[in-house]
Amino acid sequence: MTLQPGTRLGHYEITSLLGSGGMGEVYRAKDHKLGRDVAIKVLREELASDPERLRRFEQEARSASALNHPNIITIYDIGKHETTPYIAMEYVEGKTLREMLSEGPLPTKKLLQLATQIAEGLAKAHSAGIIHRDLKPENLMVTSDGYVKILDFGLAKLMPDAVDYGSEEATVTRELTRAGVILGTVGYMSPEQASGRPLDHRSDQFSFGSILYEMATGEIAFKRETAAQMLAAIIEGEPEPVAKVNPKISTHLRVIVERCLSKDPAE
Repeated sequence: MTLQPGTRLGHYEITSLLGSGGMGEVYRAKDHKLGRDVAIKVLREELASDPERLRRFEQEARSASALNHPNIITIYDIGKHETTPYIAMEYVEGKTLREMLSEGPLPTKKLLQLATQIAEGLAKAHSAGIIHRDLKPENLMVTSDGYVKILDFGLAKLMPDAVDYGSEEATVTRELTRAGVILGTVGYMSPEQASGRPLDHRSDQFSFGSILYEMATGEIAFKRETAAQMLAAIIEGEPEPVAKVNPKISTHLRVIVERCLSKDPAE
């Protein structure tokens, strides 16, 4: 059920709906304790009783709250009001990258300004051992003064220091990774995520390459008619060459995009 303006979650008062997704809604709210606007992410009522969904919801808060970087959303609080779990986070005024891309490819100067910030935020997460696993234009907010914020660590996963693929634990790790594949966004998955293989930070780099491709060309890199065809293209196909779609793109930027979109993580 959509929360109405005036609804209270602890010391937070809902003022408006900002958006909704597969796991819940995001609202703008007033923090009456500190006198500031915040964004409140609320888990859908029908999912709140599901232990796995609730665990993943709490994982988002723990993952993002462990990071302190200007290009990553700041988590303020996690709580539960009656039967409603919520995460309170920084309220960001601006547009998603998806909204910006609806107008077509970005000018190179703007592309580089935003892409550098996304890369820096990802590097911070990766250095802390956290993989995002659902990087896409909808999860990148651009403020009115040009700052990027990476949102939604709902599928984030802590990277193990080492994995013994002959062990029982490794089998469990692979199964958890496969569950993440189902929950990711098809068009921006890496080949290893799309095929259910174990992931590390390079999976996010592939997703970043897909976003760079779209920023440079205005086209989705592996767009196909169905999700199954899209997954197959990610695993085995190649996107239309960047230089062919947008001849104005510099050679250096083209090389970066192509490197990020290499099928083999070692590349």
